[in-house]
Amino acid sequence: MQEINMPSKYNPNAVEEGRYEDWVNKGLFAPNENKEVEAYSIVIPPPNVTGKLHLGHAWDVTLQDMLIRFKRMQGYDTLWLPGMDHAGIATQAKVEAKLAEEGVSRHDLGRDKFIDKTWEWKEEYAQTIRQQWGKMGISVDYDRERFTLDDGLSEAVRKVFVDLYEKGIIYRGEYIINWDPKAQTALSDMEVIYQDDPGAFYHLEYPLTDGSGSVRLATTRPETMLGDTAVAVHPEDDRYQDLIGRTVTLPLVGREIPIVADDYVDRDFGTGVVKITPAHDPNDFAVGNRHDLERINIMNDDATMNDNAGKYAGLTREEARKAVVKDLETEGVLVEIEDKVHSVGHSERTGVVVEPRLSTQWFVSMDHLSKQAIANQDSEDRVDFYPPRFENTYLTWMENVHDWVISRQLWWGHQIPAWYHKETGEMYVGMEAPEDEENWRQDPDVLDTWFSSALWPFSTMGWPNEDAADYQRYFPTNTLVTGYDIIFFWVSRMIFQSLEFTGKRPFKNVLIHGLIRDAQGRKMSKSLGNGVDPMDVVNQYGADALRWFLATGSTPGQDIRYNTEKLEAAWNFINKIWNASRYALMNLDDLAYEDIDLSNVHSITDQWILTRLNETIAAVTRNFDKFEFGEAGRHLYHFIWDDFCNWYIEMSKEVLSGDDEDAKLTTRSVLAYVLDNTLRLLHPIMPFVTEEIWQHVPHQGESIVTAAYPEEVEAYSNPQASNAMQVLISFIRAIRNTRNEQNVPLSKAINILVKVNDQESFDILQANMAYIERFCNPESIELSIDMEAPDQALTSFFDKGEIYLPLKGFINIEDEIKRLEDEVAKWQSEVDRVDKKLANEKFVANAPEAVVQAERDKGVDYRQKLAASQERLSEIKGL
Repeated sequence: MQEINMPSKYNPNAVEEGRYEDWVNKGLFAPNENKEVEAYSIVIPPPNVTGKLHLGHAWDVTLQDMLIRFKRMQGYDTLWLPGMDHAGIATQAKVEAKLAEEGVSRHDLGRDKFIDKTWEWKEEYAQTIRQQWGKMGISVDYDRERFTLDDGLSEAVRKVFVDLYEKGIIYRGEYIINWDPKAQTALSDMEVIYQDDPGAFYHLEYPLTDGSGSVRLATTRPETMLGDTAVAVHPEDDRYQDLIGRTVTLPLVGREIPIVADDYVDRDFGTGVVKITPAHDPNDFAVGNRHDLERINIMNDDATMNDNAGKYAGLTREEARKAVVKDLETEGVLVEIEDKVHSVGHSERTGVVVEPRLSTQWFVSMDHLSKQAIANQDSEDRVDFYPPRFENTYLTWMENVHDWVISRQLWWGHQIPAWYHKETGEMYVGMEAPEDEENWRQDPDVLDTWFSSALWPFSTMGWPNEDAADYQRYFPTNTLVTGYDIIFFWVSRMIFQSLEFTGKRPFKNVLIHGLIRDAQGRKMSKSLGNGVDPMDVVNQYGADALRWFLATGSTPGQDIRYNTEKLEAAWNFINKIWNASRYALMNLDDLAYEDIDLSNVHSITDQWILTRLNETIAAVTRNFDKFEFGEAGRHLYHFIWDDFCNWYIEMSKEVLSGDDEDAKLTTRSVLAYVLDNTLRLLHPIMPFVTEEIWQHVPHQGESIVTAAYPEEVEAYSNPQASNAMQVLISFIRAIRNTRNEQNVPLSKAINILVKVNDQESFDILQANMAYIERFCNPESIELSIDMEAPDQALTSFFDKGEIYLPLKGFINIEDEIKRLEDEVAKWQSEVDRVDKKLANEKFVANAPEAVVQAERDKGVDYRQKLAASQERLSEIKGL
């Protein structure tokens, strides 16, 4: 054996140290210089510059890296464009919290200095993110890294805003919006998280102004009654026909308000009477518009009560509720308080209860954009979702979308390109400030973060310069990888903005993955303390083990549970690859790449492993193309662990320890060829360890990163050899399993009698007696097609016959009876399962004929084995 500079145990830290920097320094992640080949591009879902990446990000970038490495090796001109998102609300909240620890507020600093501080934060955390990307091994082109607030993207944002404004799609208006009282900014519907909170229904009586009675209604928010401007009933509710058009006197306030009829009211719910507060409820706002009702805002930006709340001014909304309820009780109009758990909206970012609030904001009208996006799904330029069910999720949202509130009352972000004349109040919207800028005041609001993120696939490529080289070459992109939780936030918006401004879909495919949950299936969160830092996992198990777990742990669209046992299993798998590689390399005897010779492959084992390699290449490539990475991993695992390590390597020792030099050269060539191709198949999932080992393997090229992806070689496929090997493996496995079951060590030679079903199988076993002797250690062995089962012998089955092991000095009779009884039960269960399946008329009618026939063949096989087991059990019991 030759010396190999590989430790006996896989050490991920040693393998990964410095490797990523080497790849980057060599420029291996840059696009292909050959522009004659097909392009393949991905833009990274830009992480927020708010802190460290979590396991969900690690999963996301692992899947993307697998795809881009796969396509790069296949010879595509690949671009994986990295970047980060400024994350307006989230980042501003982080920076403000940091300043608060120093006793400073953003208002103390002023807008410009606060933004400077936020840029400092961005640079610090962007570097952290890059370091984490490096630890995960992601092969992005850093020369093209973008940020949603860089100059190019800012120009794109302004152009989109101005164009949509000029088309009448962006407008400014007063509407009910979701208001975050802590961040003091508007929120879109999707930035509101609903959760069940304990509360109550407060049943009130509003007296009719003429003193003739009262109407009863209920509310969950009694403090908002201070802004009531009507009560409403259903126009066809017979109970209240005589009240429509009359008025009630608003308790505590004394304001006379009308009773209106509106279809919005559910006459079957409660009393069929509802209070209308147009400035503090979206449905009430719509009712108010239909009936020309006054809008009375009773709250300040921080959700304290304003002067319109009268004596309650200055109280928080919670304090106001208590005071209002107490006063209603004193006034005698509070009839009942009914405890009730109800769904309450909370800010996704700050966690506070969202306040529906009348506000002047900027909106995107969604009518035209949504219809265009929906129609596009019926065109050749459609976006394909994987799994396909998520297309329905996307379409359902697009069909029911509301106008999008895009203005945010923040300082960090793209400031809205609208200016107001200081004297006339005239509004100007444009790419740049008016020429006499000193006479104009720019709108202080910034745009929703998702507004710029929606342009990400094309703004990062140089748009609005449509002649930009990257835009021409790499847009539209090929695949977007993202979680199902942001289909609404991001995926949908990228699609409708891309169609509107480029006339093209932003990407061909959307690969949707789920969420990472803890071992109990719970969502990871700070409050539960069950979060996992991916860098801790990398430090303990290595990036390749984490990537293998993430790549193969679930099917597209499904959640994955974090499990340390699976990570340990991933490490063990890599260690198995490591040790198998060491064995192969130590036995190559200085074989050079040009010495590899597969022209004289004759042995069943060599032919079989080359055939299995071809089958594995086909299966892995096919499943990668379908984004079925779990299936690809299953094929790789089975081939590497079972076929290559457990069988081929062990069988190669028979040749390499012999005297046939020609056979040795062939086996060494096969070892080198199979190991090389296996490493290249694995590389997209496990980039670090495959590069480390590949550098020791006879190869061509600088790095496995740019090595060619394996392809099937038809000349190396030999189905006959593969079938023959299965017979041999089945035979050896049956004897070894029986030894294990009976606790008979391999070191003990045994007598073996074999009844073979046919001549072909007889010849296979006879021709490979050297392997049988090595792996079964027979004292003697007899093969026959016509053999009768001897008395007092242990029976086991292999694919093409029966094996009899004479009992004398070998087993305990009682234990053998128990084993055969279990075997009878097993085959009876298999027979029953097949019979039940074939009795299912739907299965027989709808399944492919080949599938049905396969089940029939299994039934015949299982019945034969059941009969043989029953016969042997009867014989043993008769001894």
